[in-house]
Amino acid sequence: MTVETRPSGASIRQRVLGEMNRQPTTPADPFLAPFFETAIEHVWGGLWNRPGLDLKFRSLVVVSVLAAIGQTEELKPHLRGALTLGWTVDELREALLQIGGYAGFPLLTRRSTCLARSAKKWRPSLRHRRSGGLAPPLPFS
Repeated sequence: MTVETRPSGASIRQRVLGEMNRQPTTPADPFLAPFFETAIEHVWGGLWNRPGLDLKFRSLVVVSVLAAIGQTEELKPHLRGALTLGWTVDELREALLQIGGYAGFPLLTRRSTCLARSAKKWRPSLRHRRSGGLAPPLPFS
């Protein structure tokens, strides 16, 4: 009998969001502990652990949904995570432009500002790997 070992939700969260993640892993209020535990183990340990999509593509899905539903604060660490997992600033900008056609451009403008801020903090040498150099400035910055 083989026992399948899957990474814990906490380890996947750490891999995606990285060291720069400033979101708490435990709540200041003990009443909220079950919510944190559920998110870590069921969202990170369950959904992010499923076969079928690698972490990079799951990250793009999450960035897209958060941008579309207007969750700016939650979007920020996921944009950094998407960059960590290998998406370029140019690719994320294209994803946000695509979302704008369906979720609306006023919403897109606010989400693009999040990407612009994340891009400024990102290591310049990794920002535009596929473009062969620095791309034009991000829109809406």
